[in-house]
Amino acid sequence: MKKFQNITIKGTKDGLILHLDDSCSYEDLKKELDIKLSESSRSREDRLITVKVQVGNRYLSNEQEEELKELIRQKKNLVVDSIISNVITKEEASKLNEDTEIIPIARIIRSGQVLHVPGDLLLVGDVNPGGTVIAGGNIYIMGTLKGIAHAGFYGNKEAIVAASSMKPSQLRIASCITRAPDQNQEQEKREMECAYINEQDQITVDRLQVLMHLRPNITRLEGGQ
Repeated sequence: MKKFQNITIKGTKDGLILHLDDSCSYEDLKKELDIKLSESSRSREDRLITVKVQVGNRYLSNEQEEELKELIRQKKNLVVDSIISNVITKEEASKLNEDTEIIPIARIIRSGQVLHVPGDLLLVGDVNPGGTVIAGGNIYIMGTLKGIAHAGFYGNKEAIVAASSMKPSQLRIASCITRAPDQNQEQEKREMECAYINEQDQITVDRLQVLMHLRPNITRLEGGQ
């Protein structure tokens, strides 16, 4: 490890980690980064080395991020893996809150209607045949699910679908899809059930109580009100 005035370069088995001081000026940082990386690249082999950049409490605009990436890429054997900052904009914070918020809605989703929320959905009501509910996170239905439910819409395979009465025409979690069971095999159940992706990468339906073991973090309802 080499310690410089504004930059710390640490070598790992996966490549380089650059810690950039967040109190100096951006221009001073760029100049020093150029010098130190030039020295570092001369002393290393020609194999490609991945670089992770940590900028602490410094906010970088998209233009500044691209400048740093280009500066690093100019060194023939360095490839930028990521730039990590502790700071986000108000817009990014609002989007993050939206994506993790539990949205409570009391209504019946009728045939032809589609309800889509970015985070978790808590629906107090039924989803009728032909109705569709979609959530970026989990779906909790305090009623009967007879239509389509799609949880983990943006690819979250840890998402679940829970309903007081689980009789869906189709269940989707992330990219996994399962059809409704045959009517002659369907049994009347009086307990709340949940659907999740199992270890075989398939959707399975089980008692709600299994979630405390399969998804222990779900009980914290992170992002909820």
